[in-house]
Amino acid sequence: MSGGVDSSTAAAILKERGYEVFGVTMLLSDTGRERNDLEQQLSEGAIHDAVQVCAKLGIEHHVVDFRDIFQKEVKDYFVKEYLAARTPNPCVRCNNKIKFGALLEACKKLGADYLATGHYLRIVQENGRYLLRRGLDAKKDQSYMLYHLSQPVLAQLMFPLGDYEKSKVREIAKEYGLSVANKKESQEICFVPDDDYKKYLLENIKKPLPQGVICDGSGKVLGKHKGLPFYTIGQRKGMGIAAAEPLYVTKLDKEKNTVIVGTKNEVYASGLVASHVNWIAFETVEKPLLVQAQIRYGKNTFAARVITMENGLAKVIFEQPQRAVTPGQSVVFYEKETLLGGGIIESAI
Repeated sequence: MSGGVDSSTAAAILKERGYEVFGVTMLLSDTGRERNDLEQQLSEGAIHDAVQVCAKLGIEHHVVDFRDIFQKEVKDYFVKEYLAARTPNPCVRCNNKIKFGALLEACKKLGADYLATGHYLRIVQENGRYLLRRGLDAKKDQSYMLYHLSQPVLAQLMFPLGDYEKSKVREIAKEYGLSVANKKESQEICFVPDDDYKKYLLENIKKPLPQGVICDGSGKVLGKHKGLPFYTIGQRKGMGIAAAEPLYVTKLDKEKNTVIVGTKNEVYASGLVASHVNWIAFETVEKPLLVQAQIRYGKNTFAARVITMENGLAKVIFEQPQRAVTPGQSVVFYEKETLLGGGIIESAI
């Protein structure tokens, strides 16, 4: 229970359905949009809100201190990926390692049979497998973040909000008299203050970033960059270069410490290579598979063909070129509303 309306309402719905419910809040970080040191959280922050909701519902509440594992698995990973000239998605990482990893295990030790969250998703069983489907509220669908889930983990999860629109969830929260019914939700990275990732990197890298050159595809030097972590594929502004037409970041060359730019057309790619590919809908995929692919959270899907390779790799060929294929982000595969699987983007092709 994060102290927000979604997880709070999920708890209320499950209790009404007759489940024995208790709440668990994770203590994750001492920095971010809402300081998570225990004393402040108990008095006015997320833990305080979750405690109030649990008291209203008449259920137990627990706090698990995950600051160490969150630092190692999410915050350190976030910095490391940027230093490797990649653009990470820390929410995908957190869901994998923390929420449906460490938290699930902690809940089982507390006596839980299932872990329920406020994600807007649906779980169904077909042909002996657990499948994930998009939530009814398309604007709140969070399936993109969960392509990594395994069958044993899915068997222990519940998503009570999958069949509700967000507006209905707030109505239900009001009906239960929950204090968080109108609580504002945040879209920023939880541990990055003011959503300023560049400032966060400077404070946490703790060493000067090597500067280098910005050049076009032919190698012509157009300017200087302030450090590869401050640039991402598709970026146009903030480079301090002048050209006859707008130029965009097309590649970050870690070995040469170079930012490569090109025209609008050069930002598009015909495909990508992904690693750490996980399939939810299938045990294995041996033949080329036609899918709807998504390469960024909140963006539309597009037609693509997936060709599996060795060592958890896959080649994804787009039906139409796609903009800003970004190493470090995730590519996720769908068939209509069903999440088939996904992986981490390694390179554009």
